[in-house]
Amino acid sequence: MDAKTKVAADKAGNVIVRSSNNPEYGHIRVEQTRMVIDDSGFARRKKLSALIPGLVEDLKGFAWSADEQVEGKIIVKESLNPFNSSDPERDYKIAGNSGIVCCQDGQPIYRKNFFTLSSSAEDVSVEHTNGDEIKAAYAELKENAALKPNEDFSL
Repeated sequence: MDAKTKVAADKAGNVIVRSSNNPEYGHIRVEQTRMVIDDSGFARRKKLSALIPGLVEDLKGFAWSADEQVEGKIIVKESLNPFNSSDPERDYKIAGNSGIVCCQDGQPIYRKNFFTLSSSAEDVSVEHTNGDEIKAAYAELKENAALKPNEDFSL
């Protein structure tokens, strides 16, 4: 079962974080722990977070406080179209710690978390087709981790 969505504060205790580019705008961060099934079919708990952007005056209308449980849930959306056209790389779906961007037929997959009040909203997934590239990257990471300095870097 998924946990309730909780309002998160920044390190200074602020629920509404103002934009450094334009102080009229800001965001509220919410968190939720959900049960997910990974690409291997393994069930696990995962903590998700999402930003709710808006005008600071409008965000104040929620009157939320830190750690307050709120109605709604966080969904994950994947797409072949960028969510942010001015900085599309920001939302690349990266395969674990491989550094490889997940792609479908050579096109990058974008992934972003969204907060929604709709109880019927569902995650949207895009299947990647570059599994061989990802496996090769993991094999290289494993090989590099196995290097022994006294053997490989001896003077």
